[in-house]
Amino acid sequence: MSLEVEHLVGGYSSLPVLKDISFEVKQGTLVGLIGLNGAGKSTTINHIIGLLRPQKGSISLNGVSLQNAPAAYKKKIAYIPEIPVLYDELTLKEHLELTMMAYKLEQKQAWDHALRLLKIFRLEKKLDWFPINFSKGMKQKVMIVCAMLPDVDLLLVDEPFLGLDPLATRDLLNLLAEKKENGTAILMSTHVLSTAQEVCDSFVMIDEGQVLADGTFADLRKQSRQPTASLSEIYLDMTQK
Repeated sequence: MSLEVEHLVGGYSSLPVLKDISFEVKQGTLVGLIGLNGAGKSTTINHIIGLLRPQKGSISLNGVSLQNAPAAYKKKIAYIPEIPVLYDELTLKEHLELTMMAYKLEQKQAWDHALRLLKIFRLEKKLDWFPINFSKGMKQKVMIVCAMLPDVDLLLVDEPFLGLDPLATRDLLNLLAEKKENGTAILMSTHVLSTAQEVCDSFVMIDEGQVLADGTFADLRKQSRQPTASLSEIYLDMTQK
């Protein structure tokens, strides 16, 4: 039970950004996708959610192929983007209702869950607000709440801490831990390597569209021959060689 990315080659044009990338995200694990700007993190995620078509390779989730069964595959995933994407004409309540319809959630159970999430992020009194009324951080919280509503096999999180205050960051990390305990596979792209080092079970380290290293923090220390190095130190050392 896992996400499997195998020999992925792709990008936004005929010249590939990703060059034969392979990795796995197992059920109930949080994997950190780490790399500098332009390394290929967001391109990788855009392929996994189906916004980009691979030039070569395959992507599958629990045996369901994105290429062969896109509708069935996409029902199994949820996504928190780096930049919030909201509909200007819809209230917070209507965004939640749209998410419930898209995933065909049972209404009472879904609203019970939604109200819990809204209280965690202090949005329970903002149900009638439109996106124009929200700050950048509040918009990000709306995206988090919507992504946390359905029970999915894979949660993709792209630079989740941008715009979040320390309290919201803590709340998000607690929710990710809950999802992981419930068996969700989580792939998180982030520049905040100190936090990634603390919360991720393993890492996929990419640079210039290629996998530099793949494994647990202990594995990366062994590969870099730096038994006491931080994740940031390991990454900088590997990318500067």
